Amino acid sequence: MAGLQEYKCPCCGGAITFDSKIQKMKCPYCDTEFEMDALKGYDAELQNEQTDDMEWDSSAGSEWQEGEADGLRTYVCKSCGGEIVGDANMAATSCPFCDNPIVMMGQFAGALKPDLVIPFKLDKKAAKEGLKKHLTGKRLLPKIFKDQNHIDEIKGVYVPFWLFDTNVDANISYRATKIRTWSDSKYDYTETRFFMLSRGGTIGFERVPVDGSSKMEDDLMESIEPFDFSEAVPFQTAYLAGYMADKYDVSAEESIERANVRVKKSTEDNFRSTVQGYNTVTVEQSSVQFHDGSAKYALYPVCLLYTSD
Repeated sequence: MAGLQEYKCPCCGGAITFDSKIQKMKCPYCDTEFEMDALKGYDAELQNEQTDDMEWDSSAGSEWQEGEADGLRTYVCKSCGGEIVGDANMAATSCPFCDNPIVMMGQFAGALKPDLVIPFKLDKKAAKEGLKKHLTGKRLLPKIFKDQNHIDEIKGVYVPFWLFDTNVDANISYRATKIRTWSDSKYDYTETRFFMLSRGGTIGFERVPVDGSSKMEDDLMESIEPFDFSEAVPFQTAYLAGYMADKYDVSAEESIERANVRVKKSTEDNFRSTVQGYNTVTVEQSSVQFHDGSAKYALYPVCLLYTSD
């Protein structure tokens, strides 16, 4: 069994969660509020975590075949004793028996601990209102979708992201044309002038995000960018209480290629925007060199809405 962390209210013993409205931990039973800094002592347990060493002898059940149990993790809820089964990347959830929020402390130990987290700001009601606002004005949206579509579940999930910093030296050449047309009483004329253009310079990029979870489609995650990084704070496990969270299962090294593609495209788009006043522009040659790269590990807040008709 892997270790769990539950944040208990010292006043009544109830499970406390992170309240996105007040940006504090709050007990839903006695309404006591706690500052985030007051809970930093919990994170010290990451360095001293120990697991129970108990062996049981039982002949019940059949043995797992090779590979069948790979990636499975089991946990015991400290509040009700119920067993929780999750995959190797689940880092925060709630007990299916007593609904207490729990954090799998071992998932963020050592090198896996995130550097930063953007805490949730919106609650489930605000997420639902956001969906309704998004659907407003969509003239081609079928009426039955808005009338009969029901939100079955809303989940707040912390999605792991790699944030890349890099500088880029770029040199790009373009082939361009300017076209002029005119007519007289006999003919129509077209004059085409050809140009070779060159652009060069250095661009710095900060916090280029790449989704670190294979469960989330990369293009889906990129569609909800940009995240407001001004809200990011140093990571504390207490922010996860009451939400679901995964640790990364796509490493920084495996994410570099996608980051490079995004940086190169942004560089080429930025340089292209400086080439104006021509009828046609095509890239003749592009050289983009990366240097001074670094990465940070962060958790970004995402609301998942499940609907049915």
